[in-house]
Amino acid sequence: MKNPAPSSSQASLQPSSRILTINGGSSSIKFALFRSNETLDRSLGGKIDRMGLENTTLEFHDFGTGERGSQPIDSATSASAIAFLLDWLEKRIGLNALDAVGHRVVHGMHHTAPEQVSEQLIQDLRAIIDCDPQHLPGEIELIEAFRSRVPSLPQFACFDTGFHRTMPRVAKLLAIPRRFDQHGVQRYGFHGLSYTFLMQELVRLGDGAATNGRVILAHLGNGASLAAVRDGKSIDTSMGFTPTAGLPMSTRAGDLDPGLFGFLSRTENLTAEQFDQMVNHQSGLLGISETSSDMRDLLALESVDVRAAEAVELFCYQVKKWLGSFVAALGGLNTLVFAGGIGENTPIIRSRICAGLSCFGIEIDDNRNASSSSTISTDESRVTVRIIRTDEEIVIAKSVMELLK
Repeated sequence: MKNPAPSSSQASLQPSSRILTINGGSSSIKFALFRSNETLDRSLGGKIDRMGLENTTLEFHDFGTGERGSQPIDSATSASAIAFLLDWLEKRIGLNALDAVGHRVVHGMHHTAPEQVSEQLIQDLRAIIDCDPQHLPGEIELIEAFRSRVPSLPQFACFDTGFHRTMPRVAKLLAIPRRFDQHGVQRYGFHGLSYTFLMQELVRLGDGAATNGRVILAHLGNGASLAAVRDGKSIDTSMGFTPTAGLPMSTRAGDLDPGLFGFLSRTENLTAEQFDQMVNHQSGLLGISETSSDMRDLLALESVDVRAAEAVELFCYQVKKWLGSFVAALGGLNTLVFAGGIGENTPIIRSRICAGLSCFGIEIDDNRNASSSSTISTDESRVTVRIIRTDEEIVIAKSVMELLK
């Protein structure tokens, strides 16, 4: 029998509350511990990387003492990695000393606003696993593991789709028979926690476009997407019904001709499960290059390997094309933001994406870009181009803190 979820009355903000955030991916788990008084202070952070592969490790950083460490995990299964994390957290911070846990949940369909985990929510998420089989099973597994270990601990779900709930109807519709729309088959968009943080940072930086202007956010990492934001609200994004859509990513295909599945099923006897595996885990940068899904590896190889060069070129071309389409949807552009592992750390990719976009008012300063300055546009550029290091965990913690109040 499952442990009952704590009632809302049990979840309340205490002086100096301790909030743990969990950001579960398909092959990693990021975690952070925050202490809340008037502000949120990060005291611990870390991740388990390479789950399901060799050399699975837990890395951590204690922000109070400055201590950093890394521990190998013998078994690489998801369940064993989660158990290892809970045991480690128990020894390090004491799970019973926590006031709440906040989880990033990629897809929730009609669930978009942050909410406390309940038995009904778990049932709803299990019912839509087919919408996102890459993320939801692991995220549910993490929630259940905490419920089993500390039944009284309040848990909260923060949905990546919430940021895009303001998209107009025309941006959500898929051009398939209308009956599917009635069952929730539409464009949702993702990376919402990252985009929420980026917009909050623009406000903090005093960028007027954040509340009264036109902004394009480019979250470029292993997963990659763009969002078009007008007057602080999302009006469109590149990902769709699932996170597989839009840009080519590290191992995801991005947008494809829908007739491709029929063709491959007839000529290669490809099943739906095999096609799903291909477009999510064998495509994108890895599929084109046949060597690596890591942009750093491909940039090192592009001068000697045409496959690596084509993978890099395709990625930059597709980002540029989506960016241009969003300028059209917005009716202009005031601010462009790069974020994510590639967007934050790879000057040559930013340069190639922005090359030739002076027609939109985008002018990059090569020296600022090379040093990854916070602003990389020229003083004369009509569009402000920024680099902002995203922080999904602080968004989760803020949401949990508000709900605890």
